[in-house]
Amino acid sequence: MSDLSEQSGIKHDEKGQYIVVATTRPETILGDTAVCVHPEDPRYAALKGKRVIVPGVGRSVQIIMDEYVDREFGTGALKITPAHDINDYNLGLKYNLETIDIFNDNGTLNDKGMQYAGMDRFACRKQIMKDLEEAGLVEKIEDYTNKVGHSERTDEVIEPKLSTQWFMRMTEVAKKALEVVEDDTIQFHPAKFKNTYRHWLENIKDWCISRQLWWGHRIPAYYYEVDGKTEIAVATSRDEAFRIACEKHPGAVSSPEDLRQDEDALDTWFSSWLWPISLFDGIRNPDNEEIKYYYPTETLITAPDIIFFWVARMIMAGEEYRQEVPFRHVYFTGIVRDKLGRKMSKSLGNSPDPIMLIEKYGADGVRMGMLLTAPAGNDIPFDESICEQGRNFSNKIWNALRLVKGWEVSDGSDQSDKSDKSDKSDQSDQLYNNNVSVQWMEMRMAQVLEEIEKDFDEFRLSEALMKSYKLVWDDFCSWYLEMIKPAYGTPIDRETYEATIGIFDRLMRILHPFMPFVTEEIWHALADRPEGSSIMVQHMPRSVFFDQRMLDDFELAREIIAGVRNLRNSKGLSPKEQLELFVKGQCPAMFNGIICKLGCISKIESVTEKVEGALSFMVGTTECFVPVSLNIDKEAELKKLNEELKYAEGFLATVMKKLSNEKFVNGAPEKVVAVERQKKADAESKIAALKAQIEALG
Repeated sequence: MSDLSEQSGIKHDEKGQYIVVATTRPETILGDTAVCVHPEDPRYAALKGKRVIVPGVGRSVQIIMDEYVDREFGTGALKITPAHDINDYNLGLKYNLETIDIFNDNGTLNDKGMQYAGMDRFACRKQIMKDLEEAGLVEKIEDYTNKVGHSERTDEVIEPKLSTQWFMRMTEVAKKALEVVEDDTIQFHPAKFKNTYRHWLENIKDWCISRQLWWGHRIPAYYYEVDGKTEIAVATSRDEAFRIACEKHPGAVSSPEDLRQDEDALDTWFSSWLWPISLFDGIRNPDNEEIKYYYPTETLITAPDIIFFWVARMIMAGEEYRQEVPFRHVYFTGIVRDKLGRKMSKSLGNSPDPIMLIEKYGADGVRMGMLLTAPAGNDIPFDESICEQGRNFSNKIWNALRLVKGWEVSDGSDQSDKSDKSDKSDQSDQLYNNNVSVQWMEMRMAQVLEEIEKDFDEFRLSEALMKSYKLVWDDFCSWYLEMIKPAYGTPIDRETYEATIGIFDRLMRILHPFMPFVTEEIWHALADRPEGSSIMVQHMPRSVFFDQRMLDDFELAREIIAGVRNLRNSKGLSPKEQLELFVKGQCPAMFNGIICKLGCISKIESVTEKVEGALSFMVGTTECFVPVSLNIDKEAELKKLNEELKYAEGFLATVMKKLSNEKFVNGAPEKVVAVERQKKADAESKIAALKAQIEALG
């Protein structure tokens, strides 16, 4: 025997032929009942039908040939110990090999261990190697790195060992459980886990339902003796088992106390698979009102690592005991992992203290950060910075509340006159702008709600949260509040203020499922509420009509404002310096007042030709000109423009390549092709504008 690989095949010495096999557990030689080689391994082709003698034991065992053996690993010959290795056990079943259990439950060798009986397994390992060496039966000994299983609780090396257990036959109960998922009676979200589920159920094995634990539901099996032989009665109670025993073997037992119940407990999952039924006492009282009302439920939320242990088995139990599925949808969350990719667990000690995180970032901060990085079914790589992002969002909402509540409100003006704003005073201009801003925010909220509702329907929770996040942070805080914010020292009109409070209220209700604590506090701070009221029981806002054209116009206005601000930054212009803006192309006139306010623009004018001597930038196909008196570094500006031109031309080439592909144009959805054609038009327009700017500077 050897414990490292050798490519020698059959060897010879003065005693005759022998095979070198490798092992890291020489003590299990005592339980070997075969040697296995690959049927296509030419080194051992002559051994078909032969037998060998186990060294130090003297037992004659057969040589079996099976494709399980890896010819490239070790010597290509494996010793087979069915009692102490799961793979060897399966080979033993396949080839009807003898199973010899050499270990006691305490890790010592039993009487099958011959002269080593009573020795500890590791002491035996040393002794048997010494004896084999003295007998000249060891080819060589070398160090070998090997994975060895250890107990999580005691850190002892785990020893595979056969034992008597209770099993449940699974083939039939698995068939219906697979059908209801395949035909979408039960839908998985995301659907990719249907493949995992199918693989498990198509390759299902009988379920070992007994566990050697001190707690749990006892196995309902009762033992009694008849003529020196142990008999078993399986029953729901000791009295029922006594009745069964009396019917099978009259006079064998005189009272229920003569029966001995199995000491094992049921597998934890065996208890858990009944949860949807037992929760409403549906096992003992199958027709009670509660289970008829609540079963089946709508959605199960769980992690994908227990898709077989729990999800599949609950479906099996539902079909078996109530002839109905326990739920209609299964939403799989991600698994939180550390930076090394390990699942966070108490045993590994690699999970942060949640109380510490809550104290540092707030409960909603931790919750929000985790949810933002948790798309359905995908693992979540935990980093404390995601909690910081959640806390920053909470702070953003609080700051928005302080800003709005800090405004002075005037009852002397309103938005009732919404006619064309020409020839109005500055106050009228602001009222008009406020009215437009409120309309836009209402429309934008309706648009996002439509998307969120669809995300909820399709179980895209993290996408729904991200849209809610951007609606509050970007649209409400960064744009809307800036659009309506009164000038320093001046009040805001009451109509705009009350509309803003109403918008704020609905935003908190949209966010509440994701951030329950902050939204509850802010909702109460927004207005006086009746005692005992809670945001929890308020209606979720629903999408209503929105004007897509108005939203598109605002997007154009937003990009124009961003373009003006970028121009100021790049040219070192003061953000308070009033500039004029000339627009060639589409101009969102409704939002001109907003552009003037946020871009610090004194005048906006539409033109049909380029404005000479003005700085310019593109927004889609719209060209914007800003006349300024600057000492421009022409060389640096030309370099920048040429770089932009080179990029735009490269982008256009990519789009043209796609559009020149007939397979793409004819096969892709019309909407996708239309988007590419719009990209082409925008790129051509931008290139023309850039060339004109370069020519003007040159």
